[in-house]
Amino acid sequence: MNSTAHPQPARPQPKKRSEFKVFQHIPTRWMDVDIYGHVNNVQYLSFFDTAVNGWYVENNLLDPVHSREIFLVVETGCHYFAELVFPSIITAGLRIEKLGSTSVVFRVGLFAGEDSVTAAHGRFVHVHVDRESRRPTPISEEKRLLLESLTDQ
Repeated sequence: MNSTAHPQPARPQPKKRSEFKVFQHIPTRWMDVDIYGHVNNVQYLSFFDTAVNGWYVENNLLDPVHSREIFLVVETGCHYFAELVFPSIITAGLRIEKLGSTSVVFRVGLFAGEDSVTAAHGRFVHVHVDRESRRPTPISEEKRLLLESLTDQ
């Protein structure tokens, strides 16, 4: 019998610090740790959210309470390579993989402290929407210029 199975894609590998443009520091909390003694996997996505939105706020792309336009998450995904623990400081690296007219695709890497490779990394996709209607709205040139600083272009 002939096999028609498709080869499995290669497992993603940890990424290096040099693959990211900016970094945010996030302390782990007691509540982040599960019964196995490491940061629970669901917290990794929370760290992604904290890093990306923290960068938006620091760069005046978002005022969470007053901005007319906001960014909503439409997709996330994470690959895990090493455990994160409490207490520690996680360094979250950010890079934009794609900047569309109304969307942004981030690559977020989580590093244990100053480690040179990611303990985890993943995709974090935002759509820029009107706060009231929740409909996509074009990213302004002013915001686009700041976002482009995180691309490889």
